[in-house]
Amino acid sequence: MSKFTAEVRTGTAQARPIAAESEKAETKSEGPDIVTVVATIGAVGVVAAIVDVALIPGMVLGVAAAFAPKYAPKLGDRLEPLFESTVKGAVKLTRKARSAVAEAQERVGDMAAEVDAEEAAKASAPAEARA
Repeated sequence: MSKFTAEVRTGTAQARPIAAESEKAETKSEGPDIVTVVATIGAVGVVAAIVDVALIPGMVLGVAAAFAPKYAPKLGDRLEPLFESTVKGAVKLTRKARSAVAEAQERVGDMAAEVDAEEAAKASAPAEARA
């Protein structure tokens, strides 16, 4: 059964669901608004900068850890296309790098074969001149 509350105004009575009021109250009671959070973080940051600048990186990590549960699921969905394109790019880059290395190895092998052939030609040339 749903509950209703009655409002009486100058002789007319209106009934409205109580659930609507409780939903409004629930949405407002989720926590402090973003302005309050930002102001608090800013004030703590200023105090930390005055006390010791080395505390700021730890504070940044702490703030990130505090906001991670709230924004991590949304962030994962938004970063998935970026991650996917990064992986595809890395695979393409790896293939090109492998191709370039294989070509370089082939060139070095060809040069080594040429050097061996030249040395063999030089070694056989004096032997022919002696004979």
